[in-house]
Amino acid sequence: MGINVLLVEDDPSLANAILEGLSDQSIKCEIVSTVPNAIQAVRDRRPDAVILDLMLSGENGLDVLKAVRAQRDPTPVLILTALGSLENRVAGLNEGADDYLVKPFEMLELIARITAITRRNNRIEGSTLTYGPLLLDLTTRRVFRDGKELKLSPTETSLIELFIRHENQVLTRKMLCHQLWETNWEGETNVIEVHINRLRSKLERGFEQPLIHTIRGRGYMLSESEPKSRAESLEPLDGDESNKPTESE
Repeated sequence: MGINVLLVEDDPSLANAILEGLSDQSIKCEIVSTVPNAIQAVRDRRPDAVILDLMLSGENGLDVLKAVRAQRDPTPVLILTALGSLENRVAGLNEGADDYLVKPFEMLELIARITAITRRNNRIEGSTLTYGPLLLDLTTRRVFRDGKELKLSPTETSLIELFIRHENQVLTRKMLCHQLWETNWEGETNVIEVHINRLRSKLERGFEQPLIHTIRGRGYMLSESEPKSRAESLEPLDGDESNKPTESE
């Protein structure tokens, strides 16, 4: 099926049983057992769906759902829990869950529900792109950070799209020039720096956390964390360039 699932479950025996059942249907599954690890895994791995237990050891699984939806992340979430009251189901769905299945359950039903919510999500895939606090509506070309619309030029919007599609990866000037204007790289021009600086100004106005980082002598990266400690080991997507200028920013 080509589906990648994140399972948030702190019962090892149940987690392994679900893993085995999903694997039998060629559904890949990663298991995490805590709220922080689940939130980080959704951000980093971008699963096709999340299976979420609510009663984690000393934690409330709903906190995962709240954090994911707070970032405007549309990843489908199926709540799988022993809490089966009407109040629990309504609360989960109101927080943004796509489906709700009560334990004990049949594996075939779980697989059918996972397949259904990922299929529904794939129908609208491509209408938006998201990364952390950023959301780009590909239909209207409107860009938002933490729900606040940013007034970007068409070129700046195209830059954001490129960065989101290559999140946490170094984009060289050569790649940016080619993708934006279908032109060859000219080492002496500063047009990319001008657009990047304008985009940074708009992205960071009213926010403390920078999102676009300069990787000296290589290019730029969209990342929620400071990449300085990793910069030396990162390679640009289109390989090393000769005569690359050094950043002066």
